[in-house]
Amino acid sequence: MSRKCFITGKSPGTGNHVSHANNKNKRTWGVNVQKVRILVDGKPKRVYVSARALKSGKVTRV
Repeated sequence: MSRKCFITGKSPGTGNHVSHANNKNKRTWGVNVQKVRILVDGKPKRVYVSARALKSGKVTRV
């Protein structure tokens, strides 16, 4: 299962790690997702949800 938010669709971001000498290496930023039980179509389901979606109250935990 990929680290992707079920609600917002957030997925890992990519970019460069830039050193002081301006050397560039590829890197990724992970997503702060938690595996929680939420109501999906009125039934409980265990999915990955981002921490921001949990804090903002976009989901109903079971």
